[in-house]
Amino acid sequence: MYSRIDILMQMLKHINALPVLMLLLIMSNTGYAQKVFSCEYRSDADFKVFVVDYRSDADLIVYKCDYSSDAQGNEGLWYFCEYRSDADKKIFFVDYRSDADLKIFFAEYRSDAGWQNTEKKHIMY
Repeated sequence: MYSRIDILMQMLKHINALPVLMLLLIMSNTGYAQKVFSCEYRSDADFKVFVVDYRSDADLIVYKCDYSSDAQGNEGLWYFCEYRSDADKKIFFVDYRSDADLKIFFAEYRSDAGWQNTEKKHIMY
């Protein structure tokens, strides 16, 4: 799996234009996936999520935003889309912790959102 930087570097070998690089970097910084859609079937999802009872057990503390424009950055501000096509990531909620790719805790306050385990941060890119 290639990172965005690797892909950009490969593109730059073929394109010698600074404006293109600047545009791509700007787009990559604002394109974090925080608009999610909850799938009905595991096979339709990009990754599996388990909701923990205690914030200390979570990889990510999530705050559910009321507006899609509030769900920016990769800091746990999620907007749940009504339609799959509007989402950046599709998730499936599992019943068992061992089946999950990401463990989350739903926060009551926006300021509580954030990563507890930064090693899993790549999941939301």
